[in-house]
Amino acid sequence: MGTYLNPGNQGFETIRNGIYVDKTGLIDYVNSTINTPEKLTCFSRPRRFGKSFAAKMLCAYYDRSCDSRSLFEGLEIAGKNSFEAYLNQYDVIYLDITRFISTAVNIRDVSKNIQSNVIHELKQAYPDDVKEDEEILADALVSISNGTKRKFIVIIDEWDALFREARNDEKIQKEYVQLLRGMFKGGPSTDSTIAAAYMTGILPIKKYGTESALTDFREYTMTKPGRLAQYAGFTEAEVKQLCDKYQMNFDDMRAWYDGYSFSRERHVYSPNSVMSAIREGEILNYWTLSETFESLKAYIEMDYDGLKRAIVEVLGGMHVSVKISTFQNDMTSFQNRNDVLTLLIHLGYLAYRSDKREVYIPNMEVAEAFEDAVCSDRWGMVGKAISDSGALLEATLRQDADTVANALEVIHASVSSILQYNNESSLSCAITIAYYTAQRFYTIVRELPTGTGFADLAFIPRRNVGKPALIVELKYDKDADTAIRQIHDNRYEGALKEYRGNLLLVGINYDKGAKGAETKHHSCVIERA
Repeated sequence: MGTYLNPGNQGFETIRNGIYVDKTGLIDYVNSTINTPEKLTCFSRPRRFGKSFAAKMLCAYYDRSCDSRSLFEGLEIAGKNSFEAYLNQYDVIYLDITRFISTAVNIRDVSKNIQSNVIHELKQAYPDDVKEDEEILADALVSISNGTKRKFIVIIDEWDALFREARNDEKIQKEYVQLLRGMFKGGPSTDSTIAAAYMTGILPIKKYGTESALTDFREYTMTKPGRLAQYAGFTEAEVKQLCDKYQMNFDDMRAWYDGYSFSRERHVYSPNSVMSAIREGEILNYWTLSETFESLKAYIEMDYDGLKRAIVEVLGGMHVSVKISTFQNDMTSFQNRNDVLTLLIHLGYLAYRSDKREVYIPNMEVAEAFEDAVCSDRWGMVGKAISDSGALLEATLRQDADTVANALEVIHASVSSILQYNNESSLSCAITIAYYTAQRFYTIVRELPTGTGFADLAFIPRRNVGKPALIVELKYDKDADTAIRQIHDNRYEGALKEYRGNLLLVGINYDKGAKGAETKHHSCVIERA
């Protein structure tokens, strides 16, 4: 048992000793790829989404230096046909690239250290098959396979760490890519040495132009998770089971940590945040413990045409179209706003709907990260509006219609100047930004089906917040009284009948005025239902 060769099962044993969600179905997938043309897998997803847990699980399952049967008893993989065939049957090479970076005297030595450290352990295990002066890891693996007919399972955790830590050093990156190509370039040498490989990281495999640096890998990402979507995070069924077991409120868990959506798995939750909430017994923002608003701020303030507008739109609760194909899968090669938005998908700050090719802010936890990032001078009135959104909500709840109208007039003007349109969509976006922090207390629903129509915005109180529900109707070039009448005529409040007596109806109108003499006046009427 070594550090890099056959590291054992202690990592997975530790995981099993805590609160555990069964993700061993991933093993069955990797088993299906062994010794096939699809044997090389790269599965990238955001920080704290269970990447290292999966890597340790795979090590425990394949490592032939230990007996891991008891660790998998009662889990999904134990009922699969492939379970017995591959359990503890392979030499495993496990590489945690962040460890190599942290222990290197100079980050430029990382690729050299990977080879020398792994070769050192291979020499100890196979002294008759590795040359004493061997310096190339790929050649050492070929020599062992030729002498023993054994193949290796290679597991690489945080495979992309060098592209993140040495983001501006192409020489370091290319040396590392060459190391990986040597091991996984395809053809007879890889077929004879590698039974399967599993890499995980945040970024997809680096592209040079339109081609992947490692063309033989089958990739699964936050934009294309494919058949591995259920392993990208926690599924809704898994979170419901956890909430039942540990007596947590599922609706609160969903509001804070859900929001990532794929064609095969519509509700995917942030695993670390769910687990942290269960351990602490409290729904809080755990995202900021692993990510800072400064990293998000650096990207959303990049000077690309249309980027600021896109950020304002997602802040306003809208879905924004994005083209992901030009992203080069690194932290520096940005050409346009689409590349920045695509990076934010892979970092977990934005969620992606592949069927619509749109991005949006997934949940309240991430929304708070955006709140911190935009409350700066660079974002002007938009940042100020979000900072002041708590006060605006309080003015609404005390039915101070004049204060609400005046505030919305200022906010709508600043948002419209960025969005470059003046219509009801712009007003809706401005209102969502104006009430940004209301998400802490409310589930905000656009176009809520009610009575004979749809409410533009409905604010449904979260459990035990002690605040009234709100129905907001928006009008353009009419008047606020008309908006209130429409709420009554369409019986919108009927959809929130359980809040009768604790429900506010809010009518808001934007009066553009005559052409050439635009007043841009806002009016508001608030009444209790």
